[in-house]
Amino acid sequence: MRHEKAAALLNLARTLASSAEGLTLDEMAQELGESRRTIERMRDALASVFPQLEEVQDGATKRFRIPGGLDGFINAPTKEELLELNKAIEGLRRRDANASADTLQTLEKKMRSAMKRPALNKVAPDLEVLLRAEMIAVPAGPRAVEDPDVLLAIRDAHLQMKVLRFVYHGGSRPGATREVVPFGILFGRCNYLIAADFGTTKPKHWRLDKIEGVAVLEKNAARPDDFNLVQFATGSFGFFQGEQEDVVLHVLPHGMDEFQNWQFHPNQTVEQLADGSALVRFRASGMLELVWHLFCWGNQIEVISPVSLRELMTTELRAALSRHEGRPDFH
Repeated sequence: MRHEKAAALLNLARTLASSAEGLTLDEMAQELGESRRTIERMRDALASVFPQLEEVQDGATKRFRIPGGLDGFINAPTKEELLELNKAIEGLRRRDANASADTLQTLEKKMRSAMKRPALNKVAPDLEVLLRAEMIAVPAGPRAVEDPDVLLAIRDAHLQMKVLRFVYHGGSRPGATREVVPFGILFGRCNYLIAADFGTTKPKHWRLDKIEGVAVLEKNAARPDDFNLVQFATGSFGFFQGEQEDVVLHVLPHGMDEFQNWQFHPNQTVEQLADGSALVRFRASGMLELVWHLFCWGNQIEVISPVSLRELMTTELRAALSRHEGRPDFH
């Protein structure tokens, strides 16, 4: 068996060992990007290597899983895997996301402690060299502050389907006590709780660093069944939701090199033009955030539509220009 086939078989074994309910043949095919017939052959090969492979009837379909996990030797992490995990931890710490960093640090220690000594001794020297040679750059911007108690309370309320109460130092009523139904959490430049005021269903953004005195109440609540956090997040350019608009941006020829590896929106379409420029189209809300981002493109991008976005762009540019013409007035 070629190396690639052995690696694919091992990957399938790990997938089946990590799934509590097991996977169908079609799910295995989708996971590995293989045909169903290939997966059937791989399943038969796994059964000869892992006699504990189980077949579970799930209605009209069959699921397969490997109970009890795999031997530590098979699951020993590579230096590349440990490197990426350590880089992620360091990147989180540099953004002050210490709660998430601590969780991943604990995972990293568990992984190392589960490794057999010869394997750990082989990986450790190379890992130290690579860690000194690579890091994740943290761009300028707000720090995504995390309070472990706030995160724990939000997750508990979500799992128990309960109402959250907290004092919110933001919004239209700073310092007011709020009761909300949690829908999810968005992590990014700022971390936001997505939740609706208790008794309503419209989701709002609540900055985690402005939440204080959080408590999980005994009031039952659950987010609407039709709410999808991914769809909600992709509905705006940044974080702020509002009325969605059709946006068209013209990337000029001298901006195309930068644009080649850039994405403005997950659902954008790009039309290449004969002069070497491109039109980017997407539908989103959050026009002010989009304007702020477009500042960094200088004269490489022109706003085509909507007209309101173009007008907002010129208004914000004039406001910034008014503070930089002439001598500074600070003494």
